Amino acid sequence: MRLPIIIGATLLLSVGLNIPVMSQSAIEIAQIPKANNLDLRRLNFNRRLWNEQNISNYRYTLSNGCFCIPEARGPVIIEVRNGQATITSVATGQPVANPEFFAQYNTIPKLFNVIQDALNRQAYSLNINYSPRLGYPTQINIDYDSQIADEEIYLTIENFEVIQ
Repeated sequence: MRLPIIIGATLLLSVGLNIPVMSQSAIEIAQIPKANNLDLRRLNFNRRLWNEQNISNYRYTLSNGCFCIPEARGPVIIEVRNGQATITSVATGQPVANPEFFAQYNTIPKLFNVIQDALNRQAYSLNINYSPRLGYPTQINIDYDSQIADEEIYLTIENFEVIQ
């Protein structure tokens, strides 16, 4: 009589302890730490490569493929001189009206911080491309949560050049 109760209790306890694990497939569970570890190693390698260049004056074109208002998408030219950024609209050639739309993307170190934040927050999907020569990111695609629409980030960094 006790054996069926013990078996039932053991099964119930086993299922109860494994519910969070059962919500993800074995493949998803196995890939999460590995992907984050590889992404972190790539970030650290490329950040170090960038820092070794010691570039303080540069410009690049940034496009933001966000689901946001057109003024926040660009493309814009970001020019950085000694850590200070100016942001110009590609379309008009004039300074952007709302530079705060690009504040978290207006230097290469800030772009590295965006990637670091995605890793820290364990983003659902992270796809980053880096310049093989200088280490700066050239493409940043982040989906923080697969269950939420329109919170993704799609940044493209093009036309990078060192300026005097």
